[in-house]
Amino acid sequence: MKRLPALLLSLLLSAFGAQAAEVQVAVAANFTAPSQQIAAEFERQTGHHAALSFGATGKFYAQINNGAPFDILLAADDTTPEKLVKEGQGIAASRFTYAVGTLVLWSAKAGLVDDKASILRSGNFNKLSIANPKTAPYGLAAVETLNKMKLLDALQAKFVQGENIAQTLQFVSTGNADLGFVALSQVFKDGKLNSGSAWIVPADMHEPILQDAVLLNKGKDNPAASAFLEFLKSPYAHAVIKSYGYALR
Repeated sequence: MKRLPALLLSLLLSAFGAQAAEVQVAVAANFTAPSQQIAAEFERQTGHHAALSFGATGKFYAQINNGAPFDILLAADDTTPEKLVKEGQGIAASRFTYAVGTLVLWSAKAGLVDDKASILRSGNFNKLSIANPKTAPYGLAAVETLNKMKLLDALQAKFVQGENIAQTLQFVSTGNADLGFVALSQVFKDGKLNSGSAWIVPADMHEPILQDAVLLNKGKDNPAASAFLEFLKSPYAHAVIKSYGYALR
């Protein structure tokens, strides 16, 4: 998507009586970095401001049901947006998969994790960080992976549970856990690992992490909300999303 010169954009907005508006977006923690980059360009191109809040999808679901003032949910799964639509909290026609997530076993220590995840089978570590599987889809994917490896029972005593995927990463980054299951997007950019060592979990080890966006009832008459969802489908946004290791559908 070409960026309009600021003066031309301003004139066009004035000509059509458009007013810059704000959209409140609840963003799954794994999508923090790409959403910040996308939101900044969205504001430059449209004049609208995207106010981003980050957290666990399950927590956002509870907050939305309790009246939280979000216009859009960018979930870490596809089931939560579907549930919100069925319960009358979201707009069915607005729902789409904006990214397909990738789970990774990561350690801040170089060489600790190999491409076969041998460290998990050996049990030669103290703590394994994992997001709460009840509220964080990446945590559920991690549990499914360990189940498939027949290691869940053996390793559960070593778990350090994060409230969301951001806290899970923090436990590993600060050394409170030797390794952890996090989103590839948190430790990967432009085709390479930022630091440490990692095993990218094969997609057949867990259910697909389809991350859906949905327009919530509060945002249905907000022009900035509709514009943000459209921008999320733009070539610019797609390039950013792929640069963090996500796939697209």
